[in-house]
Amino acid sequence: MADRPTTPAQSRQQSTVVKSFLVLYNSVSAILWAAVLGRVVLLYALRGQWKVFFGVGEFVKWTQTLAWAEVMFSLTGLVRAPLFTTAMQVVSRLFLVWGVIEPFQADTVFSVGYSTMLLAWSITEVIRYTFFAINIGTGEVPGWLLWLRYNTFFVLYPIGISSECWMIILSIGPAYAANPLVAYVLLAVLIIYVPGSYILYTHMMKQRSKVFKGRAPAKTQ
Repeated sequence: MADRPTTPAQSRQQSTVVKSFLVLYNSVSAILWAAVLGRVVLLYALRGQWKVFFGVGEFVKWTQTLAWAEVMFSLTGLVRAPLFTTAMQVVSRLFLVWGVIEPFQADTVFSVGYSTMLLAWSITEVIRYTFFAINIGTGEVPGWLLWLRYNTFFVLYPIGISSECWMIILSIGPAYAANPLVAYVLLAVLIIYVPGSYILYTHMMKQRSKVFKGRAPAKTQ
Protein backbone atom coordinates (compact mmCIF):
# COMPACT_ATOMS: atom_id res chain seq x y z
CA MET A 1 0.00 0.00 0.00
CA ALA A 2 1.37 3.40 -0.97
CA ASP A 3 2.00 5.97 1.74
CA ARG A 4 -0.46 8.81 1.92
CA PRO A 5 0.96 12.18 0.90
CA THR A 6 1.61 14.60 3.74
CA THR A 7 -0.91 17.41 3.85
CA PRO A 8 0.14 21.06 4.43
CA ALA A 9 -1.50 20.94 7.86
CA GLN A 10 0.48 17.83 8.80
CA SER A 11 3.69 19.43 7.55
CA ARG A 12 3.05 22.51 9.69
CA GLN A 13 2.33 20.32 12.70
CA GLN A 14 5.54 18.33 12.17
CA SER A 15 7.47 21.57 11.75
CA THR A 16 6.06 22.90 15.02
CA VAL A 17 6.98 19.72 16.87
CA VAL A 18 10.54 19.78 15.51
CA LYS A 19 10.89 23.46 16.31
CA SER A 20 9.67 22.95 19.87
CA PHE A 21 12.02 20.02 20.34
CA LEU A 22 15.03 21.98 19.09
CA VAL A 23 14.19 24.96 21.30
CA LEU A 24 13.95 22.61 24.28
CA TYR A 25 17.20 20.81 23.41
CA ASN A 26 19.15 24.04 22.98
CA SER A 27 17.66 25.61 26.11
CA VAL A 28 18.52 22.60 28.26
CA SER A 29 22.02 22.46 26.77
CA ALA A 30 22.56 26.17 27.49
CA ILE A 31 21.51 25.63 31.12
CA LEU A 32 23.79 22.61 31.52
CA TRP A 33 26.81 24.47 30.16
CA ALA A 34 25.97 27.51 32.29
CA ALA A 35 26.12 25.16 35.28
CA VAL A 36 29.54 23.95 34.11
CA LEU A 37 30.76 27.52 33.75
CA GLY A 38 29.50 28.53 37.17
CA ARG A 39 31.00 25.49 38.85
CA VAL A 40 34.41 25.93 37.23
CA VAL A 41 34.61 29.61 38.15
CA LEU A 42 33.49 29.08 41.75
CA LEU A 43 35.59 25.98 42.37
CA TYR A 44 38.72 27.53 40.92
CA ALA A 45 38.23 30.81 42.78
CA LEU A 46 37.25 29.34 46.14
CA ARG A 47 39.05 25.99 46.32
CA GLY A 48 41.72 26.04 43.63
CA GLN A 49 42.57 24.00 40.56
CA TRP A 50 42.89 20.79 42.55
CA LYS A 51 39.15 20.72 43.26
CA VAL A 52 37.78 21.62 39.83
CA PHE A 53 37.66 18.11 38.40
CA PHE A 54 36.10 16.57 41.49
CA GLY A 55 33.36 19.19 41.47
CA VAL A 56 32.53 19.24 37.78
CA GLY A 57 34.35 16.46 35.90
CA GLU A 58 31.57 13.87 35.87
CA PHE A 59 28.97 16.52 35.04
CA VAL A 60 31.05 17.76 32.09
CA LYS A 61 31.55 14.24 30.78
CA TRP A 62 27.83 13.56 30.45
CA THR A 63 26.91 17.08 29.37
CA GLN A 64 29.38 16.80 26.51
CA THR A 65 28.20 13.29 25.66
CA LEU A 66 24.71 14.70 25.15
CA ALA A 67 26.10 16.66 22.19
CA TRP A 68 26.36 13.40 20.23
CA ALA A 69 22.69 14.01 19.47
CA GLU A 70 23.74 16.93 17.26
CA VAL A 71 25.56 14.58 14.90
CA MET A 72 22.32 12.62 14.59
CA PHE A 73 20.36 15.83 14.01
CA SER A 74 22.68 16.76 11.16
CA LEU A 75 22.78 13.23 9.75
CA THR A 76 18.99 12.95 9.62
CA GLY A 77 18.46 16.45 8.27
CA LEU A 78 16.72 17.68 11.41
CA VAL A 79 19.05 20.69 11.32
CA ARG A 80 20.99 22.25 8.47
CA ALA A 81 24.36 22.15 10.23
CA PRO A 82 27.10 20.57 8.07
CA LEU A 83 27.71 16.99 9.15
CA PHE A 84 31.49 17.06 8.73
CA THR A 85 32.27 20.05 10.94
CA THR A 86 29.60 19.07 13.47
CA ALA A 87 31.05 15.57 13.77
CA MET A 88 34.60 16.91 13.99
CA GLN A 89 33.84 19.11 16.97
CA VAL A 90 31.67 16.60 18.81
CA VAL A 91 34.00 13.64 18.26
CA SER A 92 37.10 15.61 19.27
CA ARG A 93 35.51 16.64 22.55
CA LEU A 94 34.19 13.16 23.25
CA PHE A 95 37.70 11.87 22.64
CA LEU A 96 38.98 14.37 25.20
CA VAL A 97 36.51 13.52 27.96
CA TRP A 98 36.40 9.75 27.40
CA GLY A 99 39.75 8.94 25.79
CA VAL A 100 42.09 11.38 27.54
CA ILE A 101 40.64 12.81 30.75
CA GLU A 102 38.83 9.67 31.91
CA PRO A 103 41.76 7.21 31.73
CA PHE A 104 44.49 9.73 32.61
CA GLN A 105 42.85 11.84 35.29
CA ALA A 106 45.86 11.91 37.60
CA ASP A 107 48.04 13.35 34.84
CA THR A 108 45.67 15.92 33.33
CA VAL A 109 42.96 17.34 35.57
CA PHE A 110 45.26 19.08 38.06
CA SER A 111 46.72 21.26 35.31
CA VAL A 112 45.29 24.74 34.84
CA GLY A 113 44.83 23.71 31.21
CA TYR A 114 41.89 21.57 32.32
CA SER A 115 40.11 24.62 33.72
CA THR A 116 40.90 26.83 30.73
CA MET A 117 39.57 24.10 28.44
CA LEU A 118 36.30 23.92 30.37
CA LEU A 119 36.00 27.70 30.49
CA ALA A 120 36.44 27.96 26.72
CA TRP A 121 33.97 25.14 26.12
CA SER A 122 31.32 26.38 28.52
CA ILE A 123 31.38 30.04 27.50
CA THR A 124 31.23 29.02 23.84
CA GLU A 125 28.35 26.64 24.42
CA VAL A 126 26.28 28.96 26.61
CA ILE A 127 26.46 31.55 23.83
CA ARG A 128 25.86 29.04 21.02
CA TYR A 129 22.93 27.19 22.55
CA THR A 130 21.28 30.39 23.75
CA PHE A 131 21.67 31.81 20.25
CA PHE A 132 20.05 28.76 18.66
CA ALA A 133 17.23 28.54 21.21
CA ILE A 134 16.23 32.17 20.68
CA ASN A 135 16.74 32.09 16.93
CA ILE A 136 14.67 28.94 16.43
CA GLY A 137 12.02 30.05 18.89
CA THR A 138 11.53 33.63 17.73
CA GLY A 139 13.33 33.99 14.41
CA GLU A 140 15.24 36.98 15.76
CA VAL A 141 18.38 37.29 17.86
CA PRO A 142 19.43 40.33 19.93
CA GLY A 143 22.34 42.21 18.43
CA TRP A 144 24.56 41.65 21.46
CA LEU A 145 24.05 37.89 21.29
CA LEU A 146 24.74 37.86 17.56
CA TRP A 147 27.97 39.75 18.23
CA LEU A 148 29.01 37.30 20.94
CA ARG A 149 28.20 34.30 18.77
CA TYR A 150 30.37 35.43 15.87
CA ASN A 151 33.20 37.25 17.64
CA THR A 152 34.09 35.46 20.87
CA PHE A 153 35.41 32.44 18.96
CA PHE A 154 38.43 34.53 17.92
CA VAL A 155 39.64 34.23 21.53
CA LEU A 156 37.83 31.16 22.85
CA TYR A 157 38.76 28.75 20.05
CA PRO A 158 42.54 29.23 20.42
CA ILE A 159 42.23 28.91 24.21
CA GLY A 160 40.11 25.78 23.92
CA ILE A 161 42.20 24.12 21.23
CA SER A 162 45.53 24.84 22.93
CA SER A 163 44.13 23.55 26.24
CA GLU A 164 42.88 20.38 24.54
CA CYS A 165 46.29 19.83 22.98
CA TRP A 166 47.92 20.30 26.36
CA MET A 167 45.64 17.66 27.87
CA ILE A 168 46.73 15.22 25.16
CA ILE A 169 50.40 16.08 25.63
CA LEU A 170 50.14 15.43 29.37
CA SER A 171 48.56 12.04 28.73
CA ILE A 172 51.14 10.74 26.21
CA GLY A 173 53.81 9.90 28.80
CA PRO A 174 51.61 7.80 31.10
CA ALA A 175 49.91 6.27 28.07
CA TYR A 176 53.28 5.12 26.72
CA ALA A 177 54.12 3.56 30.08
CA ALA A 178 50.86 1.62 30.03
CA ASN A 179 50.74 0.77 26.32
CA PRO A 180 52.96 2.35 23.64
CA LEU A 181 50.26 1.84 21.01
CA VAL A 182 47.89 4.10 22.95
CA ALA A 183 50.58 6.76 23.11
CA TYR A 184 51.05 6.61 19.34
CA VAL A 185 47.30 7.02 18.85
CA LEU A 186 47.34 10.08 21.09
CA LEU A 187 50.30 11.48 19.18
CA ALA A 188 48.49 10.92 15.89
CA VAL A 189 45.42 12.73 17.22
CA LEU A 190 47.63 15.60 18.35
CA ILE A 191 49.05 15.90 14.83
CA ILE A 192 45.54 15.82 13.34
CA TYR A 193 44.55 18.69 15.62
CA VAL A 194 46.53 21.15 13.49
CA PRO A 195 44.52 20.79 10.25
CA GLY A 196 41.36 19.97 12.21
CA SER A 197 41.45 23.15 14.26
CA TYR A 198 42.18 25.16 11.11
CA ILE A 199 39.07 23.73 9.43
CA LEU A 200 36.83 24.55 12.39
CA TYR A 201 38.30 28.02 12.85
CA THR A 202 37.99 28.99 9.20
CA HIS A 203 34.46 27.54 9.12
CA MET A 204 33.45 29.97 11.86
CA MET A 205 35.17 32.83 10.04
CA LYS A 206 33.18 32.03 6.90
CA GLN A 207 29.96 31.85 8.89
CA ARG A 208 30.77 35.18 10.51
CA SER A 209 31.47 36.76 7.14
CA LYS A 210 28.14 35.55 5.75
CA VAL A 211 26.17 36.79 8.74
CA PHE A 212 27.66 40.25 8.97
CA LYS A 213 27.79 40.71 5.22
CA GLY A 214 24.06 40.04 5.12
CA ARG A 215 23.45 42.60 7.86
CA ALA A 216 25.64 45.30 6.35
CA PRO A 217 23.75 48.34 5.02
CA ALA A 218 23.58 48.61 1.25
CA LYS A 219 26.09 51.00 -0.30
CA THR A 220 24.69 54.06 -2.03
CA GLN A 221 25.83 54.95 -5.51
